[in-house]
Amino acid sequence: MTAEERRNLQAFSDYVKKILDPTYILSYMNPWLGEDEMQYIQAEKNNKGPMEAASLFLKYLLQHQEEGWFRGFLDALSNAGYSGLYEAIANWNFQKIEKLEEYRALLKRLQPAFKDRINPTCILPEMSDCIISQEYEEIMQICFNKGMMAGAEKMAECLLRSDKENWPKTLKLALENENNSFSELWMVEEDAKDVEAEDLEEDDMGTSSVHIVYQEGPQWENLSQNSCTPAEVSRTKLCSQLKPRNYQLELALPAMKGKNTIICAPTGCGKTFVSLLICEHHLKTFPQGQKGKVVFFANHVPVYEQQKSVFSEYFERLGYSVAGIAGATVENVPVKHIVENNDIIVLTPQILVNNLKDGTIPSLSVFTLMIFDECHNTCKQHPYNKIMFYYLDQKLGGSSDPLPQVIGMTASVGVGDAKNTDEAVDYICKLCASLDASVIATVKENLEELQEIVYTPQKISRRVESRTTNGFKCIISQLMRETESLAKGVFEELENLSQIQNREFGTQKYEQWIVEVHKACRTFQLPDKDEESRICKALYLYTSHLRKYNDALIISEHAQMKDALDYLNNFFNDVRAAGFDETEQDLTRRFEGKVQELEKVSMDPSNENPKLKDLYLILQEEYHVNPETKTILFVKTRALVDAIKKWIEENSKLSFLKPGILTGRGKTSQTTGMTLPAQKCVLDAFRSNGDHNILIATSVADEGIDIAQCNLVILYEYVGNVIKMIQTRGRGRAKGSKCLLLTSNADVIEKENINMYKEKMMNESILRLQTCDEAKFKQKLLCIQIGEKFIRDSQQNFKPKLDKQNKKLLCGKCKALACYTSDIRMLKDSHYTVVGETFKKCFVTRPHPRPKSCGDFDKIGKIFCARQDCSHDWGIRAKVNAFEIPLIKIQSFVVEDTVTGKQMCPSKWKDFNFEKIPFNPEELSNH
Repeated sequence: MTAEERRNLQAFSDYVKKILDPTYILSYMNPWLGEDEMQYIQAEKNNKGPMEAASLFLKYLLQHQEEGWFRGFLDALSNAGYSGLYEAIANWNFQKIEKLEEYRALLKRLQPAFKDRINPTCILPEMSDCIISQEYEEIMQICFNKGMMAGAEKMAECLLRSDKENWPKTLKLALENENNSFSELWMVEEDAKDVEAEDLEEDDMGTSSVHIVYQEGPQWENLSQNSCTPAEVSRTKLCSQLKPRNYQLELALPAMKGKNTIICAPTGCGKTFVSLLICEHHLKTFPQGQKGKVVFFANHVPVYEQQKSVFSEYFERLGYSVAGIAGATVENVPVKHIVENNDIIVLTPQILVNNLKDGTIPSLSVFTLMIFDECHNTCKQHPYNKIMFYYLDQKLGGSSDPLPQVIGMTASVGVGDAKNTDEAVDYICKLCASLDASVIATVKENLEELQEIVYTPQKISRRVESRTTNGFKCIISQLMRETESLAKGVFEELENLSQIQNREFGTQKYEQWIVEVHKACRTFQLPDKDEESRICKALYLYTSHLRKYNDALIISEHAQMKDALDYLNNFFNDVRAAGFDETEQDLTRRFEGKVQELEKVSMDPSNENPKLKDLYLILQEEYHVNPETKTILFVKTRALVDAIKKWIEENSKLSFLKPGILTGRGKTSQTTGMTLPAQKCVLDAFRSNGDHNILIATSVADEGIDIAQCNLVILYEYVGNVIKMIQTRGRGRAKGSKCLLLTSNADVIEKENINMYKEKMMNESILRLQTCDEAKFKQKLLCIQIGEKFIRDSQQNFKPKLDKQNKKLLCGKCKALACYTSDIRMLKDSHYTVVGETFKKCFVTRPHPRPKSCGDFDKIGKIFCARQDCSHDWGIRAKVNAFEIPLIKIQSFVVEDTVTGKQMCPSKWKDFNFEKIPFNPEELSNH
C-alpha cells in the first residue's frame, strides 16, 4: 500500500465506518488479521455495534506494514458483496455513496412507520441486490424467530448501511408492487435532470496535464447586508429575494447594458453573485417569443461542480432549466441535446471547443451570453482563447449571425512581462481584444463599501538567515561531483556534459541542466548500437541520481536534513527493488558509504535550520496572541509539503496545530499527486474542524480556493507572478489578517517587490483604459483582433507535410527497438496502442498500483521495457471494451528515422507528425 492510499483510507474512514460490517469480510482477511484481532472485532460488534467494530477493524488494518493487505482488503469487499464501497475506495470517489445520505436520513425519520407497515418476506426477494447476502439470511431468520416487526427493524438497519446506489428506488418499486402504504411516505426523486460531473484523477494515458484549483465558494456571506451562515443562506435565502450590495450592482451595470465586459474585483467580494445578477437580467430582457441561452465556463471540475449547483439552485426556482457537462461524462451525454434543451449550460471549456471543432455545435450563435470564470486565462492555446477564436472569426468574417454577449470575471487581469505602464496597457488591451470586451468594470463609486467587506491583508516580507555551515551539503556535493565525473567518463564528447561549470548544486538551474543532458543523451548516436545503448542507459542513470541529490539539497536548504536523507533513502530503496544493474549497484555503494556520516550530520542539533526557527517563532507568536488563528502555509514543492508537515508534527510545541496538506493532482517524476476526493476531504476538515488550523499547500491552493476566513498566510520561500501574488494574498480574508513572505533569498524579496509594483502598474493601466473614449478603444481592439487573426490564419494555412516514412520507436532509456510507426494505432484521438506479436515480446506487464476506470478505459497494469537491466516505464495496459491492449506514451521513446538514422524526442503525440492509423479491433484477431 502506498502512503497516499494509507492517507486516503484514513481520510475517508468515516464512510467505511458508516457502511461496513467487518464481521462479513473477516473470513477473507485471514492473511492479514490474527485470530485475536478477529475475535476482538466480533466482540466489539456484539457489544457496541458494527460502526465501532469497523473503527477497530480499520485501526488494525492501518497498523499493517506488509505488502498486499490493501489489495486484500479490496478483494474482501468485492467477495463479500460491498460493490459500492469497493468502487468508491478503488477510485477514491465517494460521490455515489454521499448521494445516499438524504435517503438514509429519510429512512431514519420513517423507521417507526417502516417497522409497523413492512413485511420483509414480501419485498426482500426484490431487494436482494441491495444488501449483503448474509444480511438477507439474517433478516429472514429474525422474521422466522422473532416476528415481522423485528425483521423489518433489522432490514432498516441493513438499508441504512447499504452501499448500493439503487436501493432507494428499488425499495420504492418493491413497495409499489406490493401496494404497500409505506410507499406513500417513501419519496424518491426521479432521475436527476442534470448529468453529474465525475472526478477524473490525473492519469498517464496521454491526457494533457491539468492544474486543478478550487474556486472560492458561492460567497453567500457577501450576497446581502444580512449576516447568516453559508449553510443557512444556501437553504433559505436563495428561495427569497436577494439584495445585492451597491458595489455588486456597480460591477454588473455595464454588462446589464449589454456591453462585453471584464469584471475585475478582489477575491471574496461576491463575483459569483454578480454573474447571477447579470444572467438573470439577460434572460428577463428578451422580447416576447424570444429566449436567451447562457453558457458559463468553469476552468476546472471542482469549480464546475460548485457553479452548476449555484446556478441550478438560483435559477430553477425562477423556472429556468440548468444543466452541465464536465469531465468524462461528456462521452455519455449528447452535448447538442443538452445545449438545445436548457436555458443555462455550465461547461468546462474544452467540451465546447471539441464540439465546435467537429460541428456538433454549429456556431457560437446558439448562445446569447457567454461568461468566462478566471478570464485572465484567455491567452495562447488555452480553451478559453480557442472558443474566442471561433467568436472572432465569425465577427471578422462578415457573418450576419448574431454573436453572444461576452462577460469575463477575474481577481487580476495581470500585466504579463510589462516593465512600464505603457506595456501594461498594451497587455491588458490584448486581453480585452481576446474577449472582445470594450469595458473593464471595477469598483470605484462604492469603494468604501467594498473595503468594509473585503479586507486586504497586511503584506510583510521577512529576511531570515540560512545555515552558515552545511555538512550535509558538503557530503552530497562530493557524491554529485563523483557522479558527474563518472558520467563524463562514460562519454566525454557529449556536449552538454562539458557545460557543467558555473552551476550550483541544489538549485533550479542545476535541475534545468540535468533536463538538457537527459535530452541530449536520448538522441546522441554511435555507429556501434550496443555501445550506444550502454552509454545512453548509463547516462540516464547518472543524471537521474544527480536529480535526486539535487532535490535532497533543496529539501535540506528549506527543511530538516533528516527529511532530505529520508528522501534519498526512499529513492535508493526503490532502486534496489528495480533493475539494479552494475551502474546502479556502484552508485548505491557510494551512497551507502556516506549514510552513516549523513545520519550523524542530520541528527546534530547544531545543524537545525534557522529558517525553521523563524517559522517556529512566527507560529508560536500568532497562536499565542490568537489561538483561533487559521493559517495557510505555501511552499514550492510536494516534497517540502511533507517535510514541513513532519517537522510540525514532531515539534511538541507545534503539534497541536494538526497540519493538513493540500497538493495538486498532476503526476510528477516523484509523486502521483493527491486525488480530488482527498483534496476535498482535507479542505472540509480545515474549514469545519477547529483542531485543524494550519494547511500546508503548494500552488494548487493559490487560485480561488474556498477556505474559511484565514488570518495568516505564510509564503515560505514562495513567490510567483503578480496574479499569483494577488490570489495567494486573497486567501487571508479575515480582518487583521497578515500575508508574510519568509525567505533567506534577497532575490525572492525583490521579485515580490516587483510584483507589488506590477500590481500598482496594473491598477493604473486599468484606470487609464477606463478613461479612454469607448469608440476609440473599440477601434484599437479591432486592430489587435485583425492582426491576431492574420497571424492565426497564417499558422493554420501552414500545415507540416505528413511524414509517411516508417520510423522506429526506441526505448528512451536503453535504446532497444520497441516497434515501428506502421504498427501504431490511434484510439479516441489521443491514445495509442501497438498491434502485432513482435511488440508483445518487447515489454513486460506488472499490476497497476492504482487500477481504476477512466471513461471507456480500465487501467489494469503498467508496461515496462522487457530488458532486465532497463525496465523503463512505457505506459499502461488497459481494458478497452472487450480488449486488453497496451497504451504507450511517446515521451518514453526516441523516434529514429529508418533512412537517415536521425533521432528525435517528441514530448507529445501531437508533436509527432506521422501517419496516424485508427485502431481496428479486427487487427487484434488477425495477429
